Amino acid sequence: MQREASPPRADWQQKLESIGLTYHHLDGLPYWTEDTRYRFRVSEIDALEAATEELHKLCLQAVDHVVTNQLWDRLAIPPAFGDYVSASWKRSDPTMVGRFDLAYDGWNPPKLLEYNADTPTALLEMAVAQWFWMKDVIIGADQFNSAHEKLIDAWKALGARMPAGSTLHFARSQDDPEDFATSEYLRDTCVQAGLATKTLRVEDIGWNGTVFTDLDEQPIDFLHKLYPWEWMVREAFGQHVLADRTGFLEPPWKMILSNKGILPILWQLFPDHPNLLPAYFDANGAGLGLRHVRKPLYSREGANVSLVGPGLGQKTEGSYGEEGYVYQAYSALPVNDGQHAVIGSWVIAGQPAGIGVREDPTPITHNLSRFVPHYF
Repeated sequence: MQREASPPRADWQQKLESIGLTYHHLDGLPYWTEDTRYRFRVSEIDALEAATEELHKLCLQAVDHVVTNQLWDRLAIPPAFGDYVSASWKRSDPTMVGRFDLAYDGWNPPKLLEYNADTPTALLEMAVAQWFWMKDVIIGADQFNSAHEKLIDAWKALGARMPAGSTLHFARSQDDPEDFATSEYLRDTCVQAGLATKTLRVEDIGWNGTVFTDLDEQPIDFLHKLYPWEWMVREAFGQHVLADRTGFLEPPWKMILSNKGILPILWQLFPDHPNLLPAYFDANGAGLGLRHVRKPLYSREGANVSLVGPGLGQKTEGSYGEEGYVYQAYSALPVNDGQHAVIGSWVIAGQPAGIGVREDPTPITHNLSRFVPHYF
């Protein structure tokens, strides 16, 4: 895993915008970058793929453990939604996407930092933008990236489970370019799979007293929402899901995995697993060591994270933490040219599907951390 200088394409901004990636700069700073790239060995790609497949299996076992033991309070899931989550799990409601964030230096086993299981972004960057970049820049190279084909196959499989003539609605924020592009890319692959789709803003979802509806007052039978479950279940409008028949992507059981409380549960179930870090619900866990990370049960884009211990002390601000925290042993990210790199490893319908690299001058990855393409 080596960081290399790379010549940017002369028209890279236009090429990104042509595929919907309009947010190549955020807050005036480059988010997508082409002046560097990461080169992996085949053995490193194999290790990342195997770790991703293994972590997905562990997470499914952890979901079953939470459901069986009704650990809703432990994960700050409102008890009223416990039966709803359980029913979703027992029905095997399908999942489409998730992203493991991994610490990996190319030598030691990849370590799970957290699982973005509900509303992961950076999908268009990973699945499409870096693929076209590689084809333009490096002749004869390959990339750990099968997401596009796997998405289309997954939508086809989902369509086979849906009644004939069904429509899948896609709800997202129109004002956030990254959310919009992610949702539109997912919808595009859904259309390529032959399914009928409609779009609407999250705030335009209606309720007619019986079912959720769109702006045409048509029932929403199936909904892909780029809107977090932990927000929905705490809103008055969100309580309607308990009486509704809508099929959601991501499914309700993903509430368990999109919660950082899954980290100590995984460690409890699979202690000393090579792809896990010691994690606990309190700061006195025996395996934390002198340095650890405090993370809110619910947080996004690296908000409210604190690095504690000798040589650390970094922290980020935000509005999260009311529901509690978890404490995870610190695993240093590899540093190249002053940049800390984290691997985002994607799962599509339960299968490893590719990676993206984010880097930052600080050890806490956040929403402005740069996306860097890779090849092997």
